[in-house]
Amino acid sequence: MAKKSKKRKYSKGASKEVESEMRRYKKGTAKSGRGGKGGKVKSRKQAIAIGLSKARKKGKKAPKKKR
Repeated sequence: MAKKSKKRKYSKGASKEVESEMRRYKKGTAKSGRGGKGGKVKSRKQAIAIGLSKARKKGKKAPKKKR
């Protein structure tokens, strides 16, 4: 039986965006909200969501936001 090829859910560019946001989160400099005017990002999930959101805005391949 032939192996089914896996399609990427996220582009490499999108994962780089998430990676940089995670670095900011670990440093303690990641902020939420438009223009970073909100509070400090307190969870990993929140940091990942912000990274994916930024990737979407730049037109990178990332799944649509779940409602």
